Amino acid sequence: MSSLSSKYSNPQERRRKLRERYFIAIGGLLLGISFPPFPFPFTLLIFIALIPYISVMEKREKLHEISKGVYFYAFIFNLITLYWVGSWQAKADPFLMISGVVLVFFNPLLFLIPSTLFYIARKSFNNRIALILFPFFWIFYEYVYMITDASFPWLTLGNGLSKFTTFIQAADIVGALGLSFVIVCINLFLYKYLQNRVSNNKRSVQFLITALTVFLIILIYGLIRLNTFELSDKKVKVGIVQPNVDPWEKWGRTDRITLVKTYLDLSQKTVDEGAKLIIWPETALPVYLYSGSYRKMTDTIHSFLEKNNVYLLTGMPHINYYEGKVKKPYDAKFNKYGNYYYATYNSVIMLAPDNTAIQFYGKSKLVPFGERVPFVDKLPFLGDWIKWGVGLTGWNVGQDTTIFKMKNGNDTLSLSGIVCYESIYPYYVDNFVEKGAQFIAVVTNDSWYGKLSGPYQHKDFSILRAIENRRSVVRSANGGVSAVIDPLGRVEVETDMLVKTSFNHDVILQDDSTIFTKYSMVVPTLAMFISLWTILFSVFKWLKNKLKV
Repeated sequence: MSSLSSKYSNPQERRRKLRERYFIAIGGLLLGISFPPFPFPFTLLIFIALIPYISVMEKREKLHEISKGVYFYAFIFNLITLYWVGSWQAKADPFLMISGVVLVFFNPLLFLIPSTLFYIARKSFNNRIALILFPFFWIFYEYVYMITDASFPWLTLGNGLSKFTTFIQAADIVGALGLSFVIVCINLFLYKYLQNRVSNNKRSVQFLITALTVFLIILIYGLIRLNTFELSDKKVKVGIVQPNVDPWEKWGRTDRITLVKTYLDLSQKTVDEGAKLIIWPETALPVYLYSGSYRKMTDTIHSFLEKNNVYLLTGMPHINYYEGKVKKPYDAKFNKYGNYYYATYNSVIMLAPDNTAIQFYGKSKLVPFGERVPFVDKLPFLGDWIKWGVGLTGWNVGQDTTIFKMKNGNDTLSLSGIVCYESIYPYYVDNFVEKGAQFIAVVTNDSWYGKLSGPYQHKDFSILRAIENRRSVVRSANGGVSAVIDPLGRVEVETDMLVKTSFNHDVILQDDSTIFTKYSMVVPTLAMFISLWTILFSVFKWLKNKLKV
């Protein structure tokens, strides 16, 4: 005990510890400001920001010491990039604020996964092999986080490059996680360069050259794609509506008839300029429009579409009823008073001008705690404990990736309509493109967060979905940011936040498939295999040593 206290009472040791903490904090800061909404030059910091993380892993011997340093690093990063989740506005729901605080403290724990796998690999093999495997461990963490019930993969490293348009063209081969792999590798090479430079090792320059070579290969590929990729001549004129309805009041005191008029007035402006398809944002109306109780509103909307010969794609709450022996979804809810099952969805529907049938898609990727309580299927009581004040935590999980169809002259146009948070999942969005979507529509409502970072990050992350699949992405957001992104990831038009507006744009319709769309699972599968193999080898080695004893 005395030796421990003397260790920390040593002024030189205290200064060393303090310098190390500053180094770790600076790393977290650099990674935080490399992400949107910070402008492009800051993006380049992502290629050096992981060096303190790697240094902590390699220099600290014990797992708990590594974990403390990594958590501190990740906490700084999360605080900068995710502070907005709590909303922090006068009308914000207290539960949303609590969730925001919890997320900032919980999310850094996930960053311990790659560092723990590194520690296991170092114990099982050696430091050199552990460093070689580390980029795969990072991808393992990012992918596993995407497929859990509590997933929130907002901070996938590849997302941080969304403003570096030239560099991220490689996403059409490797996707966002492949870009994460490249980022980790470049950081690793630069770390080894600095480490060897300090010790005057002549090999140091080899690591610098390797890092620059990887960077330049990706950059040159991007320049070639930007200058040679052939954009389709096929287009459709789309009207995007941004009504800027107060999200806190919409579910309570809003006059719904007035709200419909607002949408139709904004839509009329786009129709007058030739729009063939109108897109409204997520949960455009705060009612189950096709539940049978809102006939006047549905008639008004259908009359508008018929009169103007235009299609409508809109976010909308939707409810399905299941009585008797009708097949129902596994998570259907039971109404004991009416003796029937029902399911409610945060959905997208498409309405046509020539009939009253609806095409329907139910959101599958629900925001943890915001739209659905994680693990509520296994622990139903959690649904009673955790509820957001505006009543959005009870959605059912959609069961299919719907492709919407509409007539476009003599052709039939195919598109996907995905909802808000789903657009950050590369291995979900590609399913729609595989099924024939010619462009990707995203309906969203980011107004909960005002002009904080969240809405701008969300828009920028959609750039990667456009490049991965070489599809236009059209965003209709309640209060912004609404945008059109072309298949090369260039933002052609975007709105300001918190303004009421509508606009038209000729959206490019692309048909060809990318390598990523066809073989998207190559990178995560390889990372999963290597990481699980490392864990199993470590367990086998541990058991072997135990049996010897």
